[in-house]
Amino acid sequence: MITVRYFAAAAEAAGVDSEQVPAGDGAALRADLVTRHPALGPILDRCALLADGRRVEPGDPVPAGATLDVLPPFAGG
Repeated sequence: MITVRYFAAAAEAAGVDSEQVPAGDGAALRADLVTRHPALGPILDRCALLADGRRVEPGDPVPAGATLDVLPPFAGG
């Protein structure tokens, strides 16, 4: 299992700040998160996924025990 932490609009769409999900690669995790929280679909496409501080691409594995941060784009200056 991994811990997924949602931030800003991603947390609002998911309806939770964090949860435990099975480990997998970036593409499988994105699909799983949208299945669990359909409202994440349009937001997740614009989000960065970071596993223990490192960007996760679709084929990158996210091992059990990792923390995956779901970060929507931030505006500011």
